Amino acid sequence: MSRVAAIDIGTNSVRLLVAESMVGQPELITLDRQMRITRLGQGVDATHALAADSIDRTVRVLSEYRTIIDNFEVTNVRATATSAARDATNSDEFFTRAHAALGVTPELLSGEAEAQLSFAGATAGLTNPAPYLTIDIGGGSTEFVFGNTEPESLCSLNIGCVRITERWLSSDPCAPEELANAVSDVRDELSQVATAIPQLSEARTVLGLAGTLSTVAAVDQGLAEYDRDRIHHFCVTRAIAEDVFRTLALESVAERKTNPGLEPERAEVIVGGLIVLVATIRAFGIEEILVSEADILDGLASSIA
Repeated sequence: MSRVAAIDIGTNSVRLLVAESMVGQPELITLDRQMRITRLGQGVDATHALAADSIDRTVRVLSEYRTIIDNFEVTNVRATATSAARDATNSDEFFTRAHAALGVTPELLSGEAEAQLSFAGATAGLTNPAPYLTIDIGGGSTEFVFGNTEPESLCSLNIGCVRITERWLSSDPCAPEELANAVSDVRDELSQVATAIPQLSEARTVLGLAGTLSTVAAVDQGLAEYDRDRIHHFCVTRAIAEDVFRTLALESVAERKTNPGLEPERAEVIVGGLIVLVATIRAFGIEEILVSEADILDGLASSIA
């Protein structure tokens, strides 16, 4: 028996998974999952630097996670940083402080490595028919991966809920021209996916990862509080995605916060994530997306178990 911890330091959130591996059991046993929205990547798209207060918020959470890890007597830890850290010129400063708080230095993942780990986490033990297409909408980037048991083609794009919000959505509520410009921007970026993944239309199961998809599932079901069992493998149809997008895009940030299923901290950036989601659905004619709460964290944990 061994206990491992995986930490995913994203553009919008920082997440922790503590898991246990048992001899003779192929799947890890989850002991704890944590998520905090810290907006590490706030302003990075414009300034190409991590803001001091964003670093402070993230380091505080990493310190909290170190306490949790110690309490579980974890034997192996792997931490990774993704889009915001890739784009920032002062990532070294953040990594130094992260190491002091966490005890390990986060690895800076490429978009391709991030995509591969997310695919591994989402498809492990999945019984739905292959081949799979995973769509991981993050804060600063979105990863697409196609494959059966292993990734065969992938594409990482610099579009995500924080990046699109900061580029285009300055009004509250969003102005129609802002929404149109954001959709057009995402659509242009998505043109790269068909070239990188020519087998796209062959996918029999499409999986949606990360907070935007989880929020759609929670809002559609009107969940007053997070319920992993009701979100994991919930089927988001094209109609559901479009309906949630129309509803939230027309509301102010204060109004969005009243929707059951929407975390208040996500209210400012959820429309940016939904624009990536609906533009993807429209561009590739996707009718259903299976929400997966297993993702890069699970892939990270499995890699060190």
